[in-house]
Amino acid sequence: MGAYLSPPVVIHGEHDVTTGQILEEVRGRHSRAPWVSRIDGIAESTGIVSRGWMLPLETAVAPGSGSGLRTSDAGQARAALLRGGFTDGEVDRVIAELEAIPAPQTVQERTAPAWAAVQAYGERAARGALDGAGLTAADIDCLITSHSTTPALPGLDLSLLNRLPLRNDVLLLPATQWACIAGTRSLALAADLVAADPDRAVLVVISEALSTTYQPGDDTLESLIVRLLFADTAVAVVVTGRPRTESVLRLDAVWHHTLPGTTDLHRLETRADGTHFVMDRRGPRAVQETVAAMWEWLRLRHQDDRHSWHPDLLLAHPGGTRVLEYMEQTMPDEWPAGLLDYSRDSYTTGNRGGAAVLDILRRAYDAGQKSGSRTVLYAAAPGLTATAVEGEWL
Repeated sequence: MGAYLSPPVVIHGEHDVTTGQILEEVRGRHSRAPWVSRIDGIAESTGIVSRGWMLPLETAVAPGSGSGLRTSDAGQARAALLRGGFTDGEVDRVIAELEAIPAPQTVQERTAPAWAAVQAYGERAARGALDGAGLTAADIDCLITSHSTTPALPGLDLSLLNRLPLRNDVLLLPATQWACIAGTRSLALAADLVAADPDRAVLVVISEALSTTYQPGDDTLESLIVRLLFADTAVAVVVTGRPRTESVLRLDAVWHHTLPGTTDLHRLETRADGTHFVMDRRGPRAVQETVAAMWEWLRLRHQDDRHSWHPDLLLAHPGGTRVLEYMEQTMPDEWPAGLLDYSRDSYTTGNRGGAAVLDILRRAYDAGQKSGSRTVLYAAAPGLTATAVEGEWL
């Protein structure tokens, strides 16, 4: 395998949403929740002070256009109340009170503006990646896209084909359900594509509005954690089958791993008021199993090397800092410290889902890396599934 990456481009959400703003909103809405006294400590444990969203916090918490009456035809409600023995005056008061209650946003109200932002951010990232690779849209042969939190058909692939625009014979490969694994799995797929035809150029674009999982009406402790974790980001990178002047990283090997029977641990649920991210506390331990399997893959891959092998960089998105700690505790003792520094740095401004690994890669690139630095990129996603790629800086 030989796939070559140009510098990834990262577009962060332009609306800064602080943890303080989120906590204030939660206190005002759920003042009687049994966990409200613990929210400061929970927020501090995330290490996230602020995160960038594509849309402001006010958009997420605004009421919908409907009301507590839950119907556009008050006549049916009026008739039912009259049949129940209420007087005309009582019915008028009940209808008025119900109409004054703000309803949550519908799926459409919540998703439509986010989908528009996902497309615009994705286009910006794509154009930046093309410029950084010294290519134009006409040079692209394949497009891989992912956007798991804003379901749409046609999706981001068709949107970018028209916006950039791309050639009409470009191979479009949308992967909307990859979620947190979109970064590494897109690179793995791109590497396979250019291995089959080294003259191909593949554009990868991942644009995630994870803030759509912020559901103000949820009153569970898990929903508080979801509110605090996620950031919105668009990333893009060009992968070619031959090295170019602009190439910064070569990919040499790919690994995949899936744990059966774990689809209930992390998942997205679409309800009347939008998308909800549901977490299970067993999740981190399952992710750890994929980490252990990756260590074994690396051990077997390098067991016959003439010299002891270790990565110089480990760019990992396992879903949270708890699994990063596990990775540090279980990696071989002889490996150097600080391998996960860029991964930790990315988490300080939020969990970026499928965009995370390329954000981490960009941080490493901006810091400057020596030619030949051995690098492993790893991510795990709901399912529970994981992909890693190994390569070297050019």
